[in-house]
Amino acid sequence: MGIQINRLKSVLAEKSRTNKWLAETLGKNEATVSRWCTNENQPSVETLYQIAQVLDIDIRELFNRTK
Repeated sequence: MGIQINRLKSVLAEKSRTNKWLAETLGKNEATVSRWCTNENQPSVETLYQIAQVLDIDIRELFNRTK
């Protein structure tokens, strides 16, 4: 498995939200959101900002700490 850059899967679980909900909220394909959750692909910075807004969190919560 590659580097786990984002914490999207964990944050969605903490917020009791699903990939499907996020995909519908952002107008994205469910498969795309799934790839973000498995860290297969990464959303753009703009999309991460939108995700933070809809989940009402600080954008930094979407990332694994580096230090």
